Amino acid sequence: MLSQAQERGLISADSRGMIEGVLRVADMTAGDVMIAAPRMDLIDIGAPIEDILNQIIDIAHSRYPVYEGDRENIIGVLMAKDLLKLQRAPELHLKALLRPVIFVPESKRLTDLLRDFRNNRNHLAIVVDEFGRIAGLVTIEDVLEEIVGEIEDEFDNQNENGDIYTLVDRSFRVDGDVNVQRVNQAFGVQLQPDSDEEFDTIGGLIAHHMGRVPTRGETCELSGLRFEVMLTRAGAVKWFKVRPLG
Repeated sequence: MLSQAQERGLISADSRGMIEGVLRVADMTAGDVMIAAPRMDLIDIGAPIEDILNQIIDIAHSRYPVYEGDRENIIGVLMAKDLLKLQRAPELHLKALLRPVIFVPESKRLTDLLRDFRNNRNHLAIVVDEFGRIAGLVTIEDVLEEIVGEIEDEFDNQNENGDIYTLVDRSFRVDGDVNVQRVNQAFGVQLQPDSDEEFDTIGGLIAHHMGRVPTRGETCELSGLRFEVMLTRAGAVKWFKVRPLG
């Protein structure tokens, strides 16, 4: 019916896509869209504040689950902007800045979860399995992207190229879907695959070189560049941290 409505000019292609997204979301659960527990970016409440700040700067999320002792013991959510309060009151303990954490089952429908996000003004929830163990996390952005497609935020497009960014420590953040030739031009190198295969994206080239899709924190050195995985999403590298060697 939607296809016929588009063909007759009753709705646009964008409208059709959003309606299909809404229908798709109605049958999905938190477990379908969550970021799996091993790939979650967590903050250790016992870590030095300098290490926490560096982690937040490198990853550039706005919210972080915080654990104490064990990664299963999530005690709250830290908003990056709340750390500014430490500048005014350095005697504050990090626990005083934590927001309550919301736990939801894997089976929770996305329509219900979106309603909860809206009503409770939360943007992040921790997903637990049937045994009460941490299965992953889901954000309001994850839910909305199932309806409207990929949402780019201010960290996803900071210059006209929209793919390579300079970080405060003089390293670079490179999107995983950046064209290999773009990386070659930006860093003055000649990245080449070790086979006759050609790869369009730097993420594809690195995955081929390592024989698998790398996980967060893993590194790879190619053509005088050191690639460190900053963030993965949906089985692919979202961001690399790149630093020239030597």
